Amino acid sequence: MLKLEARQEPSRVWSYASPVLALLCTVVIGVALFALLGKDPLRGLQMFFWEPIHSAYGLGELVVKATPLLLIALGLAVCYRSNVWNIGAEGQYLLGAIAASGVALTADSSSSGWIVVPILLAGILGGMVWAGIAALLRDRFNTNEILVSLMLVYVAVQVLGYMVYGPWKDPNGYNFPQTKNFDLVTRIPRLFAGSRMSIGVLFALLGVGGLWVFLFRTRAGFALQVGGQAPAAARYAGFSSRSALWTAFLISGGMAGLAGALEVAGPIGQLTPYVPAGYGFAAIIVAYVGRLHPVGMVFSALLMSMFYIGGELAQSRLGLPKSLTGVFQGLLLFSLLACDTLVNYRAVWKRTQGSK
Repeated sequence: MLKLEARQEPSRVWSYASPVLALLCTVVIGVALFALLGKDPLRGLQMFFWEPIHSAYGLGELVVKATPLLLIALGLAVCYRSNVWNIGAEGQYLLGAIAASGVALTADSSSSGWIVVPILLAGILGGMVWAGIAALLRDRFNTNEILVSLMLVYVAVQVLGYMVYGPWKDPNGYNFPQTKNFDLVTRIPRLFAGSRMSIGVLFALLGVGGLWVFLFRTRAGFALQVGGQAPAAARYAGFSSRSALWTAFLISGGMAGLAGALEVAGPIGQLTPYVPAGYGFAAIIVAYVGRLHPVGMVFSALLMSMFYIGGELAQSRLGLPKSLTGVFQGLLLFSLLACDTLVNYRAVWKRTQGSK
């Protein structure tokens, strides 16, 4: 019988190489998938891995999509390193977008450009409040944060639908379920003329540096990680598991809410039912492919952004379904899990009793 046996000392080199191997496995399976669909595999790979980076505009769009993924993944890394399983970042992202839209809709011609600050703060607060619900239920009633945070995503979708179909619906929008376009004064400043890249990129890079300092250079970050890896040792050292729970959820929710605010007040410019783009779920893959390390998540966010853009190009140019983006995301995740399993375990053939 074939069994898995834990390795005594898993290779550090192979552990870091695992995401690269997972990407190669995803490419190989993708080639076979394109062939089964009757499409040119090389043309399909070109849509995913060359078209998004072959021009300055393409690189800009790559960064635009990578920014919310990176922001959300940074917050999720705090949760996962502290053994807090926040699966509802998509809902926190939506509540951040809704809260930011509420502030943006109050702007008029007399508003100052500084209204961008309360818009972003509203987004952060909205995400924190939504994450705080899951933290409160876990703290007070010992509920499962995985289920609670996940179910709150669907509640957030209903709240979004109510607002765009109800009180915030644009009366001049030809009955489309969307708010009016936000005033120009509320738009997030762009970095370059002719590009959609905004100062959100700078926030993401500051988040990378800030998270690195927090995790590896502060006592609070050390306490979070010890609590996640060795709860008994954390209790013995006097680290509060309750404080770790709230800190992780609030940081994660705030980062997701900031990503939502940057999206609606940036590239989108209004609140629509199409704001939920799956970034909250895709960011889970970004976090793990990046090994829960701030620098690693920069590269995994760019890779996931390539999958989003590649899926859109494959849909428009090759006639493939848009769901192909999700297929590639899932392939990457399962390939990573498989590679990690082989890094930490080895397959051993053992005879069962009674076998000859």
